[in-house]
Amino acid sequence: MTKGILTAREKEVFLLLVENKTTKEIAKQLNISEKTVRNHISNTMQKLGVKSRSQAVVELLKLGEISI
Repeated sequence: MTKGILTAREKEVFLLLVENKTTKEIAKQLNISEKTVRNHISNTMQKLGVKSRSQAVVELLKLGEISI
């Protein structure tokens, strides 16, 4: 996977996830539905080939896509 593979919105969602926000809180903050938040998370996990949100966060950190 190359750097910059995430959409801006997917990156936004994961940055909020690492701040320990819930799906509901992320949806409210970004003014999108909870289903859309879950879709962004699912799409990102698929791109990374991981099975959990926490694995996705670890991979995104390793790849320099997000930072904490």
